[in-house]
Amino acid sequence: MFQGIAFEPAELPDDAPALREEVRDFLNEALDPTFRPNSDFNAGESAEFSSQLGQRGWIGMTWPAEYGGGERSFLERYVVTEELLAGGAPVGAHWIADRQSGPLLLRFGTEEQRQFFLPRITKGECFFSIGMSEPDTGSDLASIKSTAKPVDGGWLLNGSKIWSSGAHMNHYMVALVRTEAPSENRHAGMSQVIIDLHDPNVTIKGIANLAGDRDFNQVFFDDVVIPHDRLVGEPGNGWQQVISELSYERSGPERFLSAFRVLVEFVREVGADPNDAQAALIGKLISHLVTLRRMSISVAGMLEQGQNPNVEAALVKELGNNFEKQVPELVRLAGPFLSERFSQTLNDCILHAPSFTLRGGTREILRGVIARELGLR
Repeated sequence: MFQGIAFEPAELPDDAPALREEVRDFLNEALDPTFRPNSDFNAGESAEFSSQLGQRGWIGMTWPAEYGGGERSFLERYVVTEELLAGGAPVGAHWIADRQSGPLLLRFGTEEQRQFFLPRITKGECFFSIGMSEPDTGSDLASIKSTAKPVDGGWLLNGSKIWSSGAHMNHYMVALVRTEAPSENRHAGMSQVIIDLHDPNVTIKGIANLAGDRDFNQVFFDDVVIPHDRLVGEPGNGWQQVISELSYERSGPERFLSAFRVLVEFVREVGADPNDAQAALIGKLISHLVTLRRMSISVAGMLEQGQNPNVEAALVKELGNNFEKQVPELVRLAGPFLSERFSQTLNDCILHAPSFTLRGGTREILRGVIARELGLR
């Protein structure tokens, strides 16, 4: 145990093996045999697949039944999430709504907001994006410039957000904006609002990555009217709400499984007779993976107990990002490899890997969060 940081052991529930097999059987039925899996949660989306998950009760698993949720534990949700990622399922459409936006509304939203949004999310019919980062502000979230000014009936929003995954396909965005002028307290005067991404005054432009994909976007707001009932929580409480939200974003298995398919295909490629260097690399990567998994399960256990493990979540993401970037780099050097399947999986991961550190906070910000908790700054 470090100062202020602890990863207490947490055990998956007794029914975890049966639930795991249920998810695997579902994936075998739901995914076309020609489907090429990718364990990066942000690299595949299918509204049809999300709808199928919703029908199985695997979206909003921990939420109250009155909002369409399953009232299951965070650890049961962990099992389903882990299997979906390991199986490379196209979960990108509902991912943010399930992981982040829904829990935010459960904690801070109005009853009207919960009744309107949450049942649609659990059915796999309503998708959300995150509106935190902005152009020209780097990793300093407190320096956001998008403003929402009070007007009759709500707020008038102007500004821009960047690195917004899936905004070109999703229905809504929860955005952190300034509702008061900046003051000496850099974290004051911010609020969260729900934005209809189909509003005619919202413009969405894709940002191409190295692979040529455009899952990231820059989103522009030009005199967008936000109805008063689309404010999340209390005005001015946005910073505290965002901080609580980041525990959900940073701690899950998606923070170290983005390159998992590369490891799977590497083991398949070398077969039952790897050379000494390949065997040593497999042992190294799997030992790191198992450690990260135990840390992530511990955070799920803390969430189950109603705790707010911000720093532990930051550690999972920081170490997980380092791992999922190392996997393709180290595996690439362990060749030569001959199969097209392995080469395609490896090349896809290499091209997407630079984006891994952008999601959920850059490494510099995460290290600052960790250092403060350790009393190092």
